[in-house]
Amino acid sequence: MIVLSSLTVMPLLEALQNGFGAATFTPDLGVSLVEVALSEAGIQFQSGEQILWSVIEEIAEEEHACFLLENSTTQLIRRYSTAFDRYYSLYPTESAPTMLISGIPMHRIKGTNPYLDTLSKIKAVAPIGGNVLDTSTGLGYTAIEAAKTATQVTTIELDPTALEIARLNPWSQGLFNDSKIQQVIGDSFEEIERFSEGSFSVIIHDPPMFSLAGDLYSITFYQQAFRVLKRNGRLFHYIGDPESKSGGRMTAGVIRRLKEAGFRQVTHKPQAFGVVAYK
Repeated sequence: MIVLSSLTVMPLLEALQNGFGAATFTPDLGVSLVEVALSEAGIQFQSGEQILWSVIEEIAEEEHACFLLENSTTQLIRRYSTAFDRYYSLYPTESAPTMLISGIPMHRIKGTNPYLDTLSKIKAVAPIGGNVLDTSTGLGYTAIEAAKTATQVTTIELDPTALEIARLNPWSQGLFNDSKIQQVIGDSFEEIERFSEGSFSVIIHDPPMFSLAGDLYSITFYQQAFRVLKRNGRLFHYIGDPESKSGGRMTAGVIRRLKEAGFRQVTHKPQAFGVVAYK
């Protein structure tokens, strides 16, 4: 699978200034490096795939998109969800890409990147062990990272269209290849009721913004999260920038409802834009 972005093809155009020959290139948004041949027509991979310079120049102009290369032709990585009337697309960064949901990035990208954003959430609730619940799959970065030390990770995704984007993302392949990751398609608000009491040692709750998924910020959901956590288990809850006016209000409301749901302690994790609640 060859996935391209403006950030990854620009070095090819720069290398062309030095003439034809060989160049180092990442065919998967920075996951790996390969050597390609530069010719008058374009670049050629050892697999035989070729990209014309005209196509590379077009990709270079699209700063906010990623493209899949198949049979020497490219297609924009973008999908429309008929179930939820929204578009999903892969958005490149200097590190792992994020996913845009109707134009809104699902990871922090200002002053950080999606990979570091994920690590901050994992660090906030560490150590990760036992069975873990990830309430919002998205591109799967949280589930992939948690699975490195967990016994098993159960991850829930509301919209299968989002997983179509993840399948085309080189950074998301562990979501489909790691046997410790179990995927569930459904609404976390409903799916959490299906788990037995004390099923998880850790819950990583990174819901969409309140306007899109208000029930995932409700005391009803928090009570279910409390129920399925083991004794001394931990819940990380991503909320948003605690320094912003709206983020501060939201954080205060979340903390109050978590305590009402039974959590004995709630600790601010400002670096991760969230809180950790302890059972």
